[in-house]
Amino acid sequence: MKKLLVLSLFTSSVLAAKPDLTTYSESLDYAQVTKVLATQKSDGTWCFGTSVKHNDQGWEHYADAWEVIDLDGNKLGYRQLHHPHDHEQPFTRSQCNIDIPSDISQVVVRAKCNRHGYGGKAMLVKLNKK
Repeated sequence: MKKLLVLSLFTSSVLAAKPDLTTYSESLDYAQVTKVLATQKSDGTWCFGTSVKHNDQGWEHYADAWEVIDLDGNKLGYRQLHHPHDHEQPFTRSQCNIDIPSDISQVVVRAKCNRHGYGGKAMLVKLNKK
């Protein structure tokens, strides 16, 4: 029984799942995406400036990343957040050089914390391509 559980947990974390933008917790125990600015660079890659709000409580509980995924749940970009932002809420961090396939016109940006993972408000972002 334990072997099946371990395999099930492994495969579910590896396979992409379509994001559900309607079901999320509004609690600040979960990282909430509050704003996203997506800009395409001249080389075709994208920069995402993402604002996140979370009840950071030091190293034990803080927003530790945000990611860009397609509508099928495939990861396109990722921004690690290297420390808590206890006194800077919401905070904005950027990540550039994210390759988005040309046939994708919308992406989802979602944030996570080191205790609860994903589960807060994500944002659907329409890409204004050059």
